[in-house]
Amino acid sequence: MGEAVEIMFGNGFPEIHKDTSPIQTLHSNQQDCHWYEETIDDDLKWSFALNSVLHQGTSEYQDIALLDTKRFGKVLVIDGKMQSAERDEFIYHECLIHPALLFHPNPKTVFIMGGGEGSAAREILKHTTIEKVVMCDIDQEVVDFCRRFLTVNSDAFCNKKLELVIKDAKAELEKREEKFDIIVGDLADPVEGGPCYQLYTKSFYQNILKPKLSPNGIFVTQAGPAGIFTHKEVFTSIYNTMKQVFKYVKAYTAHVPSFADTWGWVMASDHEFDVEVDEMDRRIEERVNGELMYLNAPSFVSAATLNKTISLA
Repeated sequence: MGEAVEIMFGNGFPEIHKDTSPIQTLHSNQQDCHWYEETIDDDLKWSFALNSVLHQGTSEYQDIALLDTKRFGKVLVIDGKMQSAERDEFIYHECLIHPALLFHPNPKTVFIMGGGEGSAAREILKHTTIEKVVMCDIDQEVVDFCRRFLTVNSDAFCNKKLELVIKDAKAELEKREEKFDIIVGDLADPVEGGPCYQLYTKSFYQNILKPKLSPNGIFVTQAGPAGIFTHKEVFTSIYNTMKQVFKYVKAYTAHVPSFADTWGWVMASDHEFDVEVDEMDRRIEERVNGELMYLNAPSFVSAATLNKTISLA
């Protein structure tokens, strides 16, 4: 593959660029092709062939782009990092949302930290038991951007059960008096010094989040890359931090093709939440409107069976 040259804006946001090398063309009859390039590590990059750039913008907090890629369809990119891709985002969001809701005996209220694109709310609202969903995202422009361009989530944003709050999730959760059956962390990874770092700490889990869970309440969070080479970045530390706060903690993983890695999630509670395979499938049948594209009981059992390298970390 021909070498791709990454051009950076002054704020560090990668520019969409074009490489006219014949080796890098997507089809043999193409003369040129536009590519988006994301740096995974110092010696690793991930490139996407593009049809077009649908939109680019900058909010108070971050840079936002919506790309139309040849392989993954519409792709949401924030601060130069892919957040979700039209073709396979269902893997990430079904894994983030449905296990916790299915393990809870009767989930009615959910608080989402982050989740501005609306996909987490979309999956939650498929559950017939749900009465109220609070989605708290700090960035109004990202929410507006996603409402406008990610039309797959239009119904979720219009649902009367959804309460949208534009505020720091920590401050909002701390001031609320009610408790929630499920709390979801759909946030960026906890990079030290980053805006979400404080929402992954032991003190936050212990002093702010845990008291806001109702009896039988379950907390679930995305936990970053969980591959053989990447699980020690944040996945292992998130799991170990949650084990210091909650009595029962379960980690699980799945491969997300557009992320070019295995991804991880961790859920936790002070009440045991194991459900038999047949019961989990029965709850999916009874509680969930529509067909899940990825998750069923056997696939969750597989996802929660961690390989030797990760389980020993």
